Amino acid sequence: MELAVISRRLLLLTSAIAVIGANSLALSPIAATVATSFPGRSAADVVTAAALYGLATACSALLLASLSDRIGAERALVRALLGLSASLGVAALSPALWTLVAAQALAGLAAGVALPAIYTLTAQVAEKGRESQTLSFVLTGWTLSLVVGVGLAALLADLLHWRAVFSLLALAAIGLALGVSRCHDWGARTVGEAPSSTLKALRIPGIHSVLLNVAAYMTAFYGLYTYLGPYLGEVLQLPASFAGLAIAVYGLGFGAAAPLGRLVDRYGATAAACVTFAGLMLVYLGLMAAAALPPVLLGLCLAWGVANHLGLNLLMRQLAEIDPAQRGAIMGLYSAITYLCVFAGALLYRPLFTHFGFAACAWASAMLVLPALGWALGQWRRKQAALE
Repeated sequence: MELAVISRRLLLLTSAIAVIGANSLALSPIAATVATSFPGRSAADVVTAAALYGLATACSALLLASLSDRIGAERALVRALLGLSASLGVAALSPALWTLVAAQALAGLAAGVALPAIYTLTAQVAEKGRESQTLSFVLTGWTLSLVVGVGLAALLADLLHWRAVFSLLALAAIGLALGVSRCHDWGARTVGEAPSSTLKALRIPGIHSVLLNVAAYMTAFYGLYTYLGPYLGEVLQLPASFAGLAIAVYGLGFGAAAPLGRLVDRYGATAAACVTFAGLMLVYLGLMAAAALPPVLLGLCLAWGVANHLGLNLLMRQLAEIDPAQRGAIMGLYSAITYLCVFAGALLYRPLFTHFGFAACAWASAMLVLPALGWALGQWRRKQAALE
């Protein structure tokens, strides 16, 4: 019976990630269709809504994520999902583009509370010794949003209407809110002596180095990911379907890495971090070397997804274990950095891509993983010294 409850919790958390991810990713491929509903507007105008969604998510994660520590992560998640559902309902009924943009900004505020709450609950319900395996399972929600959510959104927009996409997501969000509220016993909640906040979380010893690693790691990913499609389409002159295939292969690799979380629990996070970050550097260097070979790029996209999943798992686990009493605020910092790196990656990599090409971007990503590898090796040396 206990295993059934745990499975239900993890399915709810994974589904919540999938719905939030689908909303953040779905607007781009259906932007042209959405624009036809608003005379005089272009697809580029519609994408503004996605940009504001990301910015609102980052701001909300910085300012509101500590709500999980104050009222409990499950209550924060229920409220955030209800807010997300209402925002997506407004998006589906938008009579003008500004309404859609405002609705997506409100959805971003809800997502900024929901994501840290999901990661906090994942840490709370994880069995001792299965932390990485549990987190890996929940992270597959991003794969569902990338592989299934985006494709389903495009299909619904073609067969029915783009408004059906946001209507379905709104219904899914409210269903998940009801599911989370009815599922009890979300694990032991650690309560601190004083209310948590983002500023207080920044004073936790050791957190700065991990957050810097997260920032470099995310910039490496989003910077290269942003220009993968333009490189395949504009430089290699490959069809849009090939770019879609490359992204799908990456998503499959990311999802396929979920069972590997048990190896992290078995052999230890420190050893796994050394291998994972070294492997990810090699993948980026491989993408640099094979930039002109499309079939090899596809294979490397699969390896990229696997390595990125494991690296993300390790960084998030490190953050979740630093101070359980401030876990919500800490994961809020993580989510804020992630969404800010979407902008930073696109901005910083643009001159690299324009003047030196995709291979230079891949090399830059490999160099940005170096801090995480250095941190992992330092942890490993300290662990070995303690054993002597």
